[in-house]
Amino acid sequence: MVGFLVQFPCSIPDFRSSSNNHPAAVASADPDHSFTTQQCSSHFTKWVAAFPSRSLSFALSTTLAISLSLTGVGFAEAKVGVNKPELLPKDFTPVIDVAGFLSEGQENRIAQEITAIEKDTGFKLRVLAQNYPDTPGLAIKDYWKVDDRTIVFVADPTFGNILNFNVGDLVDLDIPRSFWSRLAGKYGNMFYWKEKGEDASIEAAVMAISNCLREPVGPNNCSEIK
Repeated sequence: MVGFLVQFPCSIPDFRSSSNNHPAAVASADPDHSFTTQQCSSHFTKWVAAFPSRSLSFALSTTLAISLSLTGVGFAEAKVGVNKPELLPKDFTPVIDVAGFLSEGQENRIAQEITAIEKDTGFKLRVLAQNYPDTPGLAIKDYWKVDDRTIVFVADPTFGNILNFNVGDLVDLDIPRSFWSRLAGKYGNMFYWKEKGEDASIEAAVMAISNCLREPVGPNNCSEIK
């Protein structure tokens, strides 16, 4: 999977298969993944390109451990990965809100939109709302069966920008990478979600993703955040 993030620390672990999912171990094993705070943003392209397509090793270790900071906000301190399957719902749902940002009605609306997206486009959107370290973490991968057609959207305000994404390889072929950073910039910034609420940011982002996925693939698709 290709990893994207908007406003996450560079100490976030990646999705590559590994016997040790600790971020620090990943960084030490691959020089391309060793970032200082200042280097984080400038190495984004190189970091993303380094992800192998088979990389589904999944860990949410910082705010959402499934993204990479596009804003240059970096944290040198590596944090221990989280794996709390007890936070997962017993029945399958594409929307998991362990942070309590969404009302029941909002969760249902988002779930219905996600179902429609998958039916119409074949892509799978999954939404996790959390406040690190209260997150299912590693357990998400198997629960959602994350694959190359999956977009994992983690809403976590811990480090400022609430919108964080990890995008599967097949999604990455159709959706410009700049879309995710522009989306986070519009609806994920701290001013927006503090004024309108975390729920408003999440719902606006889901609709923007839905609109983008439904556009014909071309040189200008997803050029506007709708």
